[in-house]
This record gives sequence, structure tokens and C-alpha cells, in this order.
Amino acid sequence: MLITVQSLAELPAAAEAIIAHAGNNRIFLFYGDMGAGKTTLIKSLCSFLGTEDTVTSPTFAIVNEYQRPEDKIYHFDFYRLKDQTEALDMGYEEYFYAGAYCFIEWPEKIPDLLPDHYTRISIKAVNNGLREVNMENV
Repeated sequence: MLITVQSLAELPAAAEAIIAHAGNNRIFLFYGDMGAGKTTLIKSLCSFLGTEDTVTSPTFAIVNEYQRPEDKIYHFDFYRLKDQTEALDMGYEEYFYAGAYCFIEWPEKIPDLLPDHYTRISIKAVNNGLREVNMENV
């Protein structure tokens, strides 16, 4: 499924469409170039899911945790990982298999650790702020 986002004002509707498309999937893998808008989209998803926490990129922390009324959201940024062992050392399984929403930036850094089922989100910056967001349930 492809969504075209022309401005930041369209992100709430895009977030709603992504969550609806994902169905029961709670693991989301985000692919896109640096600056494509992965973190910005994740902020909208977190807002749609009801967190009032400030959503920021976990580039240095690797994982941020946000509170929702009924559970938590985990936001990962694996960009700085040197190898998959670092994800193993941080106990990624406890997060991925907790049943909470997990938003994962730079999943290509942990190819052997990805769960069997997830929603793949590919973001491409086209021009003048236009983004193409492609979604696929795996």
C-alpha cells in the first residue's frame, strides 16, 4: 500500500492509515535514507497511539520507551550499531516480543534478529517535501 504525504499536516492521517493497515502487527521496520522522515513519521504514529511523551530519536540511547495509557511503545535506532551482537547484548528480544508497539529505524543493521512478522515501512523523499510511504505486512 502506498501513501503520498505532501506536508506535515498530512502525517496524522498517514499514521492512522499505517496502524489500520498493520492490523495485529505491532513491530514496524522503517527503511529510508538519512533525512527521509522516519523519526518524524514515528512521532505521528506515537501520537496517534496515545502517548503524550516527547518522542525523540534514540540515536545515542538505541531505544526510547514511551508510555501509553494501556502499555508502552519502544522506539529503536540501530544506526550506530557496529554489529548485531550489540542488539543481543541490550536484550532486544525482551522488547520485540513484549507485545508492545516497536518502531525500528535502521533494521538493516540487525538482519538476522528480525521477527518473522512485521510491517515494513519504506520512506522515500521525492521532491519539495513530498514523501512516498510504502507499507507491506510480512
